[in-house]
Amino acid sequence: MDYGVTLLRLSLGVMWIAHAMLKLLVFTLPGTAEFFVSIGYPGVLAYPVFAAELGGGLALLFGVYARQVALALMPVMAVAASVHFANGWVHTSPNGGWEYPVFLLMASLALWLMGDGAFALRRSPRFSPNF
Repeated sequence: MDYGVTLLRLSLGVMWIAHAMLKLLVFTLPGTAEFFVSIGYPGVLAYPVFAAELGGGLALLFGVYARQVALALMPVMAVAASVHFANGWVHTSPNGGWEYPVFLLMASLALWLMGDGAFALRRSPRFSPNF
């Protein structure tokens, strides 16, 4: 089980890093800020969202408080999903659909529920469910 959770943690870490780098390298941070404004959010939020995605992705990749990081990143992906709800469910729809962000949201929830996995540098004893 620990190795399966590790694969989930690593996959989520890579995804969060890729999501951050998309904002930096493709859309640019000023362009991401403009997009945020176009959907009704303050443009300045693009910068802490980028930092959270990059830092959170690295923390997941290395297994540093992975459960808490997965939990902390869930609101970012929940907002991303809500932005895409009106576009339909397929992420290849114009302006992207909601299924990919919702899947990543649920994968983050699963990681929080299951644990840190193997090879975690810092385990997550706090804010972890004890079933």
